[in-house]
Amino acid sequence: MKVIICGAGQVGWQIARHLSGERNDVTVVDSNPDLVRRATDTLDVQGIAGFASYPDILERAGARDADMIIAATHSDEVNMVTCQVAHSVFAIPRKVARLRSQSYLDAIYADLYRRDHMPIDVVISPEKEVADAALQRLSAPAAFDTESFLDAQAQFLGLRLDEDCPVLNTPLRQLTDLFSTLRSTVVAIRRDGSLFAPDPGDQLLAGDDCYVISHVDDVARTMEIFGKHQAKQERVVLVGGGNVGLAVALALEARADRIRAKVIEKSRRCAERAADILERTIVLNGDGLDSALLQEANISRADAVLTVTDDDKVNMLAAVRAKAEGCPFAIALINDPTLVPLMGPLGIDAYINPRATTVSSILRHIRHGRVRGVYSVGDAEAEVIEAEVLSTSPISGQRIRDIDFPEGVLVGAVLQDGKVVRPTGRLRIEEGNVIVLFSMAKDVPEVERLLQVSIDFF
Repeated sequence: MKVIICGAGQVGWQIARHLSGERNDVTVVDSNPDLVRRATDTLDVQGIAGFASYPDILERAGARDADMIIAATHSDEVNMVTCQVAHSVFAIPRKVARLRSQSYLDAIYADLYRRDHMPIDVVISPEKEVADAALQRLSAPAAFDTESFLDAQAQFLGLRLDEDCPVLNTPLRQLTDLFSTLRSTVVAIRRDGSLFAPDPGDQLLAGDDCYVISHVDDVARTMEIFGKHQAKQERVVLVGGGNVGLAVALALEARADRIRAKVIEKSRRCAERAADILERTIVLNGDGLDSALLQEANISRADAVLTVTDDDKVNMLAAVRAKAEGCPFAIALINDPTLVPLMGPLGIDAYINPRATTVSSILRHIRHGRVRGVYSVGDAEAEVIEAEVLSTSPISGQRIRDIDFPEGVLVGAVLQDGKVVRPTGRLRIEEGNVIVLFSMAKDVPEVERLLQVSIDFF
């Protein structure tokens, strides 16, 4: 597949890394020559320095025979014009644009992106993706990572195992025997910084990060088995009232189970805007690092604090300060993945990586054919893929134990006849089933081959 990626920032670079690693023909376009050079030096991609919306630049990037264009520059307007040029001049069949402004994303204007208006096939909103991720974290506070699959019937959970975890030093196959009715599967373990798909004989150790795919009705029991306590989140303090904080606060207001939220925003203009839009949420104007202001927000009585400013370091310090003031659970928005190892020592319970959520969202639309969902794990080290099994797939009609999956691939859940079932070795995968797979990044091309999705591209 020939892909042009416009914008060589963090998101563009990550997508280029994913796609070039899968032997696609990738060209990166950016107005900053240094970013283009970084991409061409570190990845197997071609690079063009110039403005992505210029037809001559797209021509040089190979737009005449490109299969897809992904417009992920920092400017919404550049992304929109790029897709228009890609359609009108070069007839590129698939166009993806990242749009941040809420005005462009309002549902009443969705008609704007029709083929005969502004031809964008897929609109990605980082703020909306991050807000959704934040709500996911709040729904499972004992997990440091979480994502929904199979129409919210299955949950992917990242759990850090403590010394008091009841199932330490137990082989995974023994766990299956001990909890035979539990619809949960351990699909990955991170130990000493390395992520791997475990064998049935592998044991869980204290300090491991364990990734589990569980039926949504069994999440509470799964947490209990792994020594995690699920506390109900009824009071939440948000530090940061920008687009992300506002989206989270609005989503909390719309929920049936009443959650009391307070927003702390440093900018007076942003705070006034948030106060005008929000109906039941208290908005405080001030610094989220100010101890007196945190006390005014009743941080010691809050169940969770969510720090979502546009500064990673402020988010980390605000989370630490909130915990020092008595808040039991802190989630921080972290753009820079090199800061993530500091989360544990600082006592921050969970983090949201906007780059990973946006990349996951874009990958969902890049993966061929019947792939319904993709979630990027860690620093693009692995993916959780949800896909429908086609009649042409080599795995259709086979038992799981007979399928020649690569070592780095495990089946986490299967949807059969509308029900989520645990994937045992004797379970037969049938045409029309939807499966959730964990795959190390290097094994994704083989997974796509086994799903036989390339014949069903559009």
